[in-house]
Amino acid sequence: MKKIFKYLFVGLMGCATLSSCLESALETAPTDSMSGTGLLANANAALVPLNGIYRSMYASWSPTGNTHQSFGISSYNLMAEVMGEDFIQAAQGSGWFWYDCLYMVKDRYTSSAWRSYDLWNGYYTWVSNANYILAAEESMEGDQTDINYIMGQAHAIRAYSYFMLAQSFARTYKGHESEPCCPIYTEPTVAGTQGQPRSTVQQVYDQILSDINTAIELLNGTTRKHITHINYATALGLKARIALVMEDWTTAKEAAKAAIEASGCRVLPVASFTGLNNSDAANVMWGAKIISDQSTMYASFFSHMDADGTGYANSGAYKQISKLLYDEMDAKDTRRAWWDPTDERNGDCGYMQNKFKFADTQTWTGDYIWMRVEEMYLTAAEAECRLGEEAAAKEDLNAVMSQRVEGYTCTKTGTALGKLTTDMTGSLLEEIITQRRIELWGEIGRIYDIRRLKQGFVRTTAMGWPTAALLTNRPTDDPESYMWVLTIPQSEFDGNANMNPVTDQNPVGDTK
Repeated sequence: MKKIFKYLFVGLMGCATLSSCLESALETAPTDSMSGTGLLANANAALVPLNGIYRSMYASWSPTGNTHQSFGISSYNLMAEVMGEDFIQAAQGSGWFWYDCLYMVKDRYTSSAWRSYDLWNGYYTWVSNANYILAAEESMEGDQTDINYIMGQAHAIRAYSYFMLAQSFARTYKGHESEPCCPIYTEPTVAGTQGQPRSTVQQVYDQILSDINTAIELLNGTTRKHITHINYATALGLKARIALVMEDWTTAKEAAKAAIEASGCRVLPVASFTGLNNSDAANVMWGAKIISDQSTMYASFFSHMDADGTGYANSGAYKQISKLLYDEMDAKDTRRAWWDPTDERNGDCGYMQNKFKFADTQTWTGDYIWMRVEEMYLTAAEAECRLGEEAAAKEDLNAVMSQRVEGYTCTKTGTALGKLTTDMTGSLLEEIITQRRIELWGEIGRIYDIRRLKQGFVRTTAMGWPTAALLTNRPTDDPESYMWVLTIPQSEFDGNANMNPVTDQNPVGDTK
């Protein structure tokens, strides 16, 4: 554990608000050096370390060799997008995300400059920092509502971190509950903390549920101070995401509906949130407001997305939509404006994206959007469909689609899904999933949906995929494959006596 947890308590000093955080992504110090600083003595002061955690969720702080593809939540979402079939990376470019796209990162687990280390270190850093805040609950002074605001967010951050660790370092929840997942820590960790063994998938999800339920309870009745903070509605949204993976349809429906109501957000027409770069938009439930002195320039989401900007996308590593998915849109679908089939840069690949654009190319700025209310409607629709509540499912689907396609109606029924994502059945569930794929393209990590749905996928040149990324010799058609399950970084085994590099390492190949 020593090597993983040397990056602790991020951005603490001089970071009383998010906008005043230090320009550097991480200011690291051992947690045991925090004693006596007073930062956790009262709820108001505790905003400093809390804001430090959030700052690292959109900053670039990975080791130098990996920095430009590691900028917190949005980089991990982008990683999971290029691992699927709908989100095309047209060329290698400078190399960033290309090896994620080709599933060629797992054998680099001994390096701190590759994906395994980055994800493990990132999420466990947030877990560790959340634990340190939670340990101060009994001694923290201040109004109880203010304390609840701090502690509720710490529980939510820990729940979110373990949820993403479980989705990255183990197979999907349903059917794999007894398989090894990741170690659980609920107490502050210091340099000499003994490492824990891997817990099972079920044990990790039990911890996730405990944390997110506590977060919801504590955050209810509090007022959010910043869009980057996880509030009551966002915590409900995270619970809905968790329930989808667990195939707990009733909870997914109830949490998504409650999140919609609590958020006060509304579905917007496409023209009202162009560029997806404004966290003040009325459909945004959670995001990060990026100001010019916190821009990470090349190492940023829009650098990799906006081909009209000055970042990596402009250099040829174009991000495009699959032609097959584009063709699933109605001719009147206003979301077609998010992509351009006529762009001369398309070449033989997919269609160039306009969905994500810099707000200001000169300052490299644009807000990161991590949760929109549209997702909650589509989540509720999927859950209701699976519960046999088709009328309600169509109503929630229409809440989004009425703002996308004039006169939209859906008469489909049933829950059939194809073995592959390209095997179309014509069911209502498939329609909901298809609209989810289009609506949330580039936002939440396509591979996570593919795996929870237990579908395989293929990439073809007809979709627009370059030949180098077709994965024709890989088992993408097998939902039980270990292809996407990341290897655990060697640094964890080096510092954790309770982790065996022979018996505890995930398969380096595609099968166990």
